[in-house]
Amino acid sequence: QVQLVASGGGTAQAGGSLRLSCTDYGFSLDDYAIGWFRQAPGKTRDGVSCISRTDNSTTYINSVKGRFTISRDNPKNTVYLQMNNLTPEDTAKYYCADVISLGSLCSLSPSGVWGRGTHVTVSS
Repeated sequence: QVQLVASGGGTAQAGGSLRLSCTDYGFSLDDYAIGWFRQAPGKTRDGVSCISRTDNSTTYINSVKGRFTISRDNPKNTVYLQMNNLTPEDTAKYYCADVISLGSLCSLSPSGVWGRGTHVTVSS
């Protein structure tokens, strides 16, 4: 069963950028639709973005549209989340997971086991 590992978190100032990476050491990620999720302290874990398995179409929640970009690098077996123009509201622990596909599209419904997340802290 795929269990993804997120990395690349850290601390940034408001307006700054970070790039998160998601990989698996046993499965090929190009066989899966992959999503990014985040959980702020005291809040639920919510979907942020996903990329489809078939044509790499993408989905974003409204609050990150125009600031975050999800992408794949199949030779590196990695899915990235480029986060620009960060705000303190982006502070959370970020996770990646395989997600349910809806036809050729991805969804923000996780289908797998949660792996290790990575912390992102944005200071004002």
